Amino acid sequence: MASAPANRPHVGPTQCVGPDYRSESQKPIATVSTEVKYETVTTLPQTPQLIALLTKIRDKNTERADFIFYSNRIIRLLVEEGLNHLPVVEQTVTTPVGRNYAGLLFQGKICGVSIMRAGEAMEQGLRDCCRSVRIGKILIQRDEETARPKLFYDKLPEDIADRWVLLLDPMFATGGSAIMAVEVLKSRGVPEERILFLNLIASPEGIGNFATKFPKLRVVTAFVDQVCITSPLVLPRRLLTNILGSRL
Repeated sequence: MASAPANRPHVGPTQCVGPDYRSESQKPIATVSTEVKYETVTTLPQTPQLIALLTKIRDKNTERADFIFYSNRIIRLLVEEGLNHLPVVEQTVTTPVGRNYAGLLFQGKICGVSIMRAGEAMEQGLRDCCRSVRIGKILIQRDEETARPKLFYDKLPEDIADRWVLLLDPMFATGGSAIMAVEVLKSRGVPEERILFLNLIASPEGIGNFATKFPKLRVVTAFVDQVCITSPLVLPRRLLTNILGSRL
């Protein structure tokens, strides 16, 4: 089994992982997400499956095709978890054998909004779960003079104010671009509490900035690093953007 040199820091805490029925001695030790204490932030359960997928996309030796495949697996898990936070109503149906089934029905309309370019790579995962879902786009880039995020382009559904919005961006560093994207959505009439922000890897700084500024908005992430994503210790945003964005 390959292991990293002892003098290299981990991107998160390590602990034993695996099913509850296994003893601690039977569970492997793996890096898990850094804990964040915000009620509006949901981190995917750090299961062996998720950690194996994260291992693939964080390995510098992973080939591009494999990187995309395993990233898409995680994106699908994020979308599925995001859908769990949408409102539902009770609905009883009759089964083919004539018995009642007390079920649930999603309430309201949804749409996706990707923060270009890397966010576009998450669109297919949303389409795989929600047929005919409408998807808008927002392009935010850093202004070279002010070093601050600047809105360059947006195209959103006309009735977006009446929808739940799944905001898509794989990487969440300082939170500048995501904060501006939310401000754009709010300016179009979308209530803060009807926005779900989905991302693969987040930093504690970004999470903190976001949760403080938007206390009613929910974040769903696969992993929170111990250090900011702009650090060279973490998968660089530019690499993820180039690999995921270029496939579209």
